[in-house]
Amino acid sequence: MAAPYRLDAPADRIAAALGAQQGGDVWPGGGVSPGGYAPVVVRGRDRLRRLVPRQWGVPPPPRGTHPVTHLRNVESPFWIGTLRHTEFRCLVPVTAFRSGARWFGVPSAPVFALAGVWRDSEVPSFAILTVAGDGLYPLEDAATVPLVLRPEDYTPWLTADWKQAQDLVTPARLPLREIAY
Repeated sequence: MAAPYRLDAPADRIAAALGAQQGGDVWPGGGVSPGGYAPVVVRGRDRLRRLVPRQWGVPPPPRGTHPVTHLRNVESPFWIGTLRHTEFRCLVPVTAFRSGARWFGVPSAPVFALAGVWRDSEVPSFAILTVAGDGLYPLEDAATVPLVLRPEDYTPWLTADWKQAQDLVTPARLPLREIAY
C-alpha cells in the first residue's frame, strides 16, 4: 500500500497557504489514505486556483487491477497526455507525509504542496508524482519520494508548457523535519 499523508489544516488555511479559493470544500483536516477523499488545488477555466475534493487513486490502466496513487514514470503512455495538459496538473496540499514508520514535514511551510495530476473518470481522482530519492532525504524508503514543490514552483507546475514543467520533476531540495504522530 502507498504511504499515506496528513493534511492537518482546515480548508480555509489550505486555500490561503496555496493561493486558492476555498470554494465549497469543507475539509476539516486529518489523515489521507489511498481511496480516501482530500482537497487538491486545480486551476479553473477562469485561471483561478480552486480547492476541490478528489479521491486519491486514479482508475488503473486497461490491464491494471488497483487504483494508481503515485505517478512514477512521467514518460509512460498512461500519464503523458495528462501531464502535457496543464488543466490536469494539480497541487496536493500536505502537512506531512510518511516514509516507513516516520513522518516528515517542511519546517518553513506548515502547509506545503506535492505535485499531482487529476482525472475525471468515474470518480474525480488524483495521483501524486514521485521522484528518485537520490539520498537527499533521511527517509527509510528513499528509492522514491513525493515531488515536493517549492512555493515558487506552484504556478509553473499549474501553468507551464510540459517542457518547462518537466524541469520541476526532480527531488526538491527543501529541508524536511521529522514529525511525531
